[in-house]
Amino acid sequence: MLIDHAHWLNLAVALGIGLLIGAERERRKAGASDRRKDITGSSAIAGIRTFAIASLIGAVSTLINPWLLMVSIICVTIFVAVATFVSKDDNPSLTTEVSLVFTVILGGLAMSEAGMAASLAVAVAILLVAKEPIHWFVRGAITKDEMNDFFILAAATLIVLPIVPNALMGPFYAINPYNLWLVVILVMLIGALGHLGLRLFGSRLGLPLVGFVSGFISSIATIGSMGGKARKYPELLSVAVAGATLSSLATIVQIAVLLVAIHPATLHALMMPLILGGLSIGIYGLLITLSSLHQNGVDKSELGRSFSVKTAITLAAVIATVLIASAGLSHWFGQAGLVFASGVAGLADVHASTISVASLAAASKLVPASAAVPILVAFSANAFSKVITAIVTGGSAFGRQVVLGLVIQVSVMWLGWWLF
Repeated sequence: MLIDHAHWLNLAVALGIGLLIGAERERRKAGASDRRKDITGSSAIAGIRTFAIASLIGAVSTLINPWLLMVSIICVTIFVAVATFVSKDDNPSLTTEVSLVFTVILGGLAMSEAGMAASLAVAVAILLVAKEPIHWFVRGAITKDEMNDFFILAAATLIVLPIVPNALMGPFYAINPYNLWLVVILVMLIGALGHLGLRLFGSRLGLPLVGFVSGFISSIATIGSMGGKARKYPELLSVAVAGATLSSLATIVQIAVLLVAIHPATLHALMMPLILGGLSIGIYGLLITLSSLHQNGVDKSELGRSFSVKTAITLAAVIATVLIASAGLSHWFGQAGLVFASGVAGLADVHASTISVASLAAASKLVPASAAVPILVAFSANAFSKVITAIVTGGSAFGRQVVLGLVIQVSVMWLGWWLF
């Protein structure tokens, strides 16, 4: 059997993998010597030399015959099991034992996919080194409810989303279940971010900061999430309104960025409306944030669930209703040109309308001045969706304050277009 230079390199990677993981286990074993027994069991099983040899066993076995790798894994597993049984540890942990068996597998993988094997080895080493922070985070930093919410969000994203149909269906073919479920996920995600903001920064700064950042993801979803927080914690009403309001400032910034990338001339035509709209909603949100500083926030120990699944599903239902109604009007009365089409699309997403109109202007099918009106109409229609979302999810008190900010923003934007 000939061994070329590539094989020698792969063998070196396999040796490095064993040394890396073994060095961490050796250090853990040395640290446990003063405590009579390492709670991970590493003091009785393996150190740096054993891990290095185990990785080379996997590499050489693969080099000789892939089936020999299976035999090596089985043999090492048997040896580990016997050693664990003989040690008679009253409080056994399988971290070192499992790591040793996995090191054999990584050594075999290094002979064909050296980069992947090395990356996995680094990941394993990080997990081993970060034992205390990981245990502290799971056992002390997060609550049981927060852990359950994480599993719900993970299931909604990784299990449910891939099987949801991604096609138009329903009345007037207005509903895309995949997009609606994305809205549900976004609302839950933003709710979790808001919860984290409350934990890290307190109620006075946490929700306004999260609201602005989340607005770049989805302002409507952010308003829905903030409405759920305000309904659940009435003492957070002002800061929730501030977060919802500042999400509309993020919408302005995002529109400006899109226009810079697609057609700067259209941005020039909308310069004053965007500046006035951003300033008005920014000042309004800042005033609400400042007024909430002297109010008592919610105690961090009283925080329960990270988000409300009911709020997320309610918002998706509201958006579906608006889309069906818009599609019905379009079907019965026809498309009244680009302005009406932009308004209908803006009910769900102002960015899509902005991109389409700016693209037409970039293709010289519209002059920049004519492109400004459809974008403003889309923004106004999107604000109407935000109004409905605020009232439905947050109640009348939350809705009134959010609606006032949106009315001011939309009004000054149209005033800026009219005057300039």
